[in-house]
Amino acid sequence: MSHDPIEDPQSVAIEQLERFGLSAYAARTFVALASLGTGTARDVSQVSEVPRTRVYDAIDELHDRGLVDILQSSPKQFWAISAETASRTFEHELEHRTEILRTALSELEPIERRAEQRGVWTVDGQTAVTERVLEFFASAEEEIVYMTVEDLLTGDLLDGLSEAANRGVSIKLAGVSSEVQELIQDDIPGATMFESLWVWSDTSAGRLMMVDGQKTLVSALVNGADASPSDPRSETAIWGEGEANSLVVVLKAIFTWRLDAEDPN
Repeated sequence: MSHDPIEDPQSVAIEQLERFGLSAYAARTFVALASLGTGTARDVSQVSEVPRTRVYDAIDELHDRGLVDILQSSPKQFWAISAETASRTFEHELEHRTEILRTALSELEPIERRAEQRGVWTVDGQTAVTERVLEFFASAEEEIVYMTVEDLLTGDLLDGLSEAANRGVSIKLAGVSSEVQELIQDDIPGATMFESLWVWSDTSAGRLMMVDGQKTLVSALVNGADASPSDPRSETAIWGEGEANSLVVVLKAIFTWRLDAEDPN
């Protein structure tokens, strides 16, 4: 797999290492050793702008996390693990912390989450909206009705729809081109396609969704062309849950009318 070159790899590496919990001196020391291969405290200090007296503290921090090895020579030599090994190390740490967080948060949740969410809730940013949609897909038991523009129909969402279909959930989709419809039906043979309520390209609409007649979501692309998926400006959505929820009542009526219009019977 090829990646675009990074304009300033040293700064990027230091920034990411600090985000993984390394001190500034430890991050600079590791990056220096990665470029040197091996080096003494003096070598590291010369290329990293880390004071020589602080290199040893940084080495202790890195050694404790398994990121550097030490040669007991005079002077001591330090060796940084490879980029591949370092990436795996941080990946495992992140997975471990994520699992601990998931367990802790699960124990804090009420025994039964409320099925009725009063009012209409908002979520901003394409990444966050997609996560909410995937959560709704995973909870589906009977039916998913989903209308979307093609750019928002990502591989993760297709996987979520496919998993729901494998559980016996009925899938109804609209808003995508004939080419994408063919792709979806290759992965989800049982999916039903229906005509959109409007020409999506003429609007800023993002997606409309209804799950089991009790969960609905509608979104708009606010500034998707100029904002990254994680930027709150990229997409904004509102959602509701529960048969008596106002948003659910309105969208359920719209979907029911549209689907009934599609049904020749």
